[in-house]
Amino acid sequence: MTISSLRQYLQTLESQDDLHRITEPVSWNLEASAVTTLLNEEDSQVPLFENVESARLVGDPYRGSQRRPWDRIALGLGLPPDLSYREYYESVIERLKNPIEPETVSADDAPCKDVVQTGDDVDLLDFPWPYIHAGDGGRYSNLHTLIAPDPDSEWVDWSYHRSMIHDSETSSVLLLAGEQTPNLYYYKYERRNEPMPVAIAVGVEPAVQYTSVMWIPTGRNEAEYAGGLKQEPVELVPCETNDLLVPSTAELVIEGEILPNERRDEGPFGDYFGYMHGPRRSMPLFRATGITHQEDPILPFCVEGTGVGHSENATSSMEIGCVGPDATLGLRTAGFDVECCAPWKSTPRTVYAISTERTNPSYLHDMANFIFTTWGMLHVDFFVFVDDDVNPLNQREVLESLALHADPDTDFHQFGVETMPKVPLNIYQTPTEKGDVQTGTSKAKTAKAYIDATSSDTVEKKRTSDDVERKYRAQQILERAGVESDEFPFIDPGEEA
Repeated sequence: MTISSLRQYLQTLESQDDLHRITEPVSWNLEASAVTTLLNEEDSQVPLFENVESARLVGDPYRGSQRRPWDRIALGLGLPPDLSYREYYESVIERLKNPIEPETVSADDAPCKDVVQTGDDVDLLDFPWPYIHAGDGGRYSNLHTLIAPDPDSEWVDWSYHRSMIHDSETSSVLLLAGEQTPNLYYYKYERRNEPMPVAIAVGVEPAVQYTSVMWIPTGRNEAEYAGGLKQEPVELVPCETNDLLVPSTAELVIEGEILPNERRDEGPFGDYFGYMHGPRRSMPLFRATGITHQEDPILPFCVEGTGVGHSENATSSMEIGCVGPDATLGLRTAGFDVECCAPWKSTPRTVYAISTERTNPSYLHDMANFIFTTWGMLHVDFFVFVDDDVNPLNQREVLESLALHADPDTDFHQFGVETMPKVPLNIYQTPTEKGDVQTGTSKAKTAKAYIDATSSDTVEKKRTSDDVERKYRAQQILERAGVESDEFPFIDPGEEA
């Protein structure tokens, strides 16, 4: 089944008893995020808050289960529900190899044009943007697609940058140089003293949201890759106040521009590292020029930072279910022999594990060099290389590889130079070490590292199906003897039999 809107996706969740409708009044001020956090921790249903002032909120709609973080991502793509991680990754990779051009529709056929507001009618505060964490600098839209054009070509970038609402017509946008959209702003528009036209599409269809977080190469049309993911063209519609095209089934679209040399405070924010990031920093100013939306719009949000290391949210699940397959394909396309590139579960954008058959040190160093100099990897500072028979999503297997094969004296590599772009959100850097707020450069740390946890050529550690079968039989014997199964997790939830 093709899913072409957030509403259709939520209806699909409900048909599987996986959506929890909350009809009593709920406040955007911490209450909606608190309920979402509890459901995330319990690995429970997705909450739809139907009575939040003038609109509806949905908390972490793409958060997967703790055992299978990709399962709701797969649902949004109409993939079978029982795919193993390898089958899921290869299915997504195959779709990304076959992009489909978008189609342009008229405003009459675009649900996002039910209500059109421009000029003095524009008011961002008409909508219940959530205050997500106690201590946040403000209310946020943090699960949307930001659309911005390259002034020198026909390329239009889709990306995923949070926006803190300031007043009825302005917000600040977190733009960290080194990523595609920030580079367009800092190195093209602002240097020419020109505003960057943008649109923030909130509540887009799953394939569009997934593509926005992927590491699609610079100059490539994300709309085509979204079409490939859903196996149908994505429908786009022209904006009212600029020349951009936006997904027609979006719940709400904020049109506007990011002004040159204008800044507003941004943050602090309860970030994906699992802590309150601060202090406040100056970030580019967005000014709204138009708002269009569906009747009774649904605004999705993500409770970032919650459950780091032991539960899921939309960001961590999309990192596994969207960025992982895309990064795997990117490394393969670059000529590297990669079985899988996947993030450490429940810790988005912090640690990635890469399984590969070729494990000689020079080969791994070349791959690390490619990774750390590719724009999409800006947020990832730490990689672990493992053998191709190790499941990167199985934390026990990766830890076993680290314990058995990573020599601290020879296999731990700090990489890069002082001026290499870093993420100025890193918890291990002091404010002084974070340096420049745009590039995050620091004279104290290189911030990039990798570990070679592959086995040597003389060590044979290939697991076979017989190994799994023997462990399963041993588990059955112990169960018949009355031993509780959670006391001997021989068959890890992430392991494939």
